[in-house]
Amino acid sequence: MSVTLDALNAADRAAFVTALAGLLAPLPEAAIDAAAAQRPFASVTTLHEALMRAAAADAPAVFGVLPDLSASDLRDASAGESGPTPEQAATLARGVAAHRARFGLPFVLCATRHDPASALARLTARLADDPAAAQAAALAELGHLLRQRLAASVDGPGLPGVNGRLSTHVLDTHGGRPAAGVALRLYALGAGRRLVTATTTNRDGRTDAPLLSGAPLRAGRYEIEFDLGPYFRDRVPETVGNLFLETVPLRFGIDEPEGHYHVALIATPWSYTCYRGS
Repeated sequence: MSVTLDALNAADRAAFVTALAGLLAPLPEAAIDAAAAQRPFASVTTLHEALMRAAAADAPAVFGVLPDLSASDLRDASAGESGPTPEQAATLARGVAAHRARFGLPFVLCATRHDPASALARLTARLADDPAAAQAAALAELGHLLRQRLAASVDGPGLPGVNGRLSTHVLDTHGGRPAAGVALRLYALGAGRRLVTATTTNRDGRTDAPLLSGAPLRAGRYEIEFDLGPYFRDRVPETVGNLFLETVPLRFGIDEPEGHYHVALIATPWSYTCYRGS
C-alpha cells in the first residue's frame, strides 16, 4: 500500500489517521491524530518529525503497545542472510526480560539496521543506561522504524534517507593506475563468516555496482578479500615467483546503517594501505 503526501495533506483528520494507522502499526492512533493537526507537511521528512513529536509527547502510551525485539524479528529482517543462532536467541530473550524488569520499557530496535551480534551489543549497552537514556534510545529506534515505513509507503518530496552504501576502490601505486581486474569478495562476520558478494574491479579500479546498496547497511563486522596476487603477476615481471602479497583481507565495522562506507585500498606488490574514503 502507498499513499501520496498530497493526499494525506488533503484528507480529513479521520482519513489521515486511517491511512497511516495501517502503515505505522503499532503506533497508537492518538499519536497519528496529534500529528494530523500539524498539517500541511511540506515533505515526508516533516511528517516523520511531527509523528515523532507526537510519540514523545505521549511516550507511556506508545511504549505500552510497542513490542520487544525478538529473534524472529532479526530473522525476518535478515532477508536470506544469517539470522540469530539458538545461543544468540536465548541471550536476546534473557536480555529483553532484564530490560523490561529494569526500565519497564520494551527493548525497541530497528532490526533491519543490525545483525544479531550488533543487536545484542546494543542490548548490553542499553542495560547499562539510566532510565532517561533508555527511553531516549527507544524513541530513537522508533524513529528509525517509522522513517523506513514512511520512505517505503508515502510518495512525496523530501523523503527521509534510509539506505546506506558500501563501495570500494583499488589503486595500483606501483604502476600509477587504477587496479583493474582485481577479484574481491565481501563477507559478513557474525556468528560465522558468510559470503555476501563476489565481483571484480573495472577499468577505474572500482566495482560496476556498490557492494551493498538499496537498504540500510546492517551494523556489524565485515571483511573484504582482495586477490592482489593474480593482478600483480600479470603486470610486474619480478613478482611471478613467490609474490609477497597474495590475498589482502580487510576487516572493518559498520555502525552507520544509512552512511556511505567507501573502502579504498592502495597497493603495490609489497605493501598496502587502506582508508575510509568518500
